Amino acid sequence: MSQGTALVWFRRDLRLSDNPALRRAVDESETVVPVFIHDEGEGEWAHGAASRWWLHHSLAALDEALRQKGSRLVIRRGEPLAVLRELAGDTGADAVHWNRLYDPHLVERDTRVKEGLAESGIRARSDKAALLLEPWEIATGSGDPYRVFTPFWRRARQELPPPEALEAPHTARPPDSWPVSLDLAELGYLPRIDWAAGFREHWTPGEAGGRRRLETFADGALRDYDETRDIPAVDGVSRLSPHLHFGEISPRHAWHRIAARAEDYPDGTEVWLRELGWREFAHHVLYHFPRTTDEPLYEKYRNFPWRQDGEDMLEAWQQGRTGIPVVDAGMRELWHTGWMHNRVRMIVASLLVKNIRLHWLEGARWFWDTLVDADLANNTMGWQWSAGCGADAAPYFRIFNPVRQGERFDGDGSYVRRWVPELEHVPDRYVHEPWKLPADEARRIGFTLGRDYPRPIVDLKQSRKEALEALKRL
Repeated sequence: MSQGTALVWFRRDLRLSDNPALRRAVDESETVVPVFIHDEGEGEWAHGAASRWWLHHSLAALDEALRQKGSRLVIRRGEPLAVLRELAGDTGADAVHWNRLYDPHLVERDTRVKEGLAESGIRARSDKAALLLEPWEIATGSGDPYRVFTPFWRRARQELPPPEALEAPHTARPPDSWPVSLDLAELGYLPRIDWAAGFREHWTPGEAGGRRRLETFADGALRDYDETRDIPAVDGVSRLSPHLHFGEISPRHAWHRIAARAEDYPDGTEVWLRELGWREFAHHVLYHFPRTTDEPLYEKYRNFPWRQDGEDMLEAWQQGRTGIPVVDAGMRELWHTGWMHNRVRMIVASLLVKNIRLHWLEGARWFWDTLVDADLANNTMGWQWSAGCGADAAPYFRIFNPVRQGERFDGDGSYVRRWVPELEHVPDRYVHEPWKLPADEARRIGFTLGRDYPRPIVDLKQSRKEALEALKRL
């Protein structure tokens, strides 16, 4: 029989359905108090600006969903253990439930919280909700963590599919009086200057928005996902990454919804489930190698001769004025929407770390601040992959040619022209390398390189040669 009061500590599981911590609290306790804590001690990898915008709206959506069930979200600020102890005292709670996260600083924090609550006589219980498989559930034959994706995924598939997703529980009886809560606006997640107008055009944070996005993808782009996922000009991907990061939908709910279309779209379904596997792999690698948030997985890359005088080039890259059209298109899409197509992420990253030769952490930090789906595991793996120093990394000699990539995946220049309107009238043949536009053609369309659009900040051929020489010396 349910008795007592429980706190449910929401973090990056901002949903009611398939929420094991919430379900357990409702099943085991008579009264449930949902809580969100703004942890002021998260350090360098606290939420970036774009993520904070998303988090504000996701928390508002969660609070509204709870209120529709006769509950509400209690918002506090401070050190989590102290806040939870205080709330337990205010409400008489004898239990705290949460769902596990795997970022290194959060693992350490949650361990301290669990030990501290136990010392205070409060039961603490954590559940699996963010991943399909726990990092300690998958290992090589010798018991080591995987560093290469393909054997990891082959092994993981033996443990899948995951159990069915849980339905949203009926909310337990609310407390007789609600504890004091901050107003969401007091957390200061929204920008003082409204630079997020473009975000609102493209995103609907919250569980309902995530479910709509999943349904739209399952009934639409999934059909040709295996063929269109690399084409940035078309709506060929799921765009579920921010919803998964903030836990507005669970990975196992997404798995079962997409897997249900396997008979209709077998190729697209298998490729997308594999992408969900990459998300798992990134979190497993970060859990087992926590130092990789700031250091290369492979030690020899500590000695790579990164450029030390590239502030102007970094700024040009950030602002989308490198003079390389597909790169500039991607960086401007990122600034306007808080998101970038994955193929383009690889292209812009390769230019920064291979051609410009700036440290991969410069890119990782910029993405962390500007992406609405900024995820420490995925961000770390992506940048180390591009730099060649991480798990399943691209071979050192793999240096993307952004011109050829643009021609291959944006042949008619639709993507480039959308985000770089300066090139609107440049013919398809030259839209990815406008520096080759003949003088008479440039005069005809009124285009002047260096005035209307910048010249390339780096010589692609020469910089590739220099990068290869530096990498070979390692």
